Amino acid sequence: MSLFLLALGLGLAIEGTLYALFPGGAKAMMRRALDLSDQGFRLMGVAALALGVLIVALVRGFGSVV
Repeated sequence: MSLFLLALGLGLAIEGTLYALFPGGAKAMMRRALDLSDQGFRLMGVAALALGVLIVALVRGFGSVV
């Protein structure tokens, strides 16, 4: 559970940093996201999910080796 909370906090910190440094870019990205179809938006979500799971699997798998 503590690892989940750590990951959640890190994700929020990174997202907040991007919003703070590039507010115009974040707004433009949100406007472009509204123009996507539901299927396109869903595909992006699945791709992000898969990439996140892959990163976690790689880090957890190779963490004991390093």
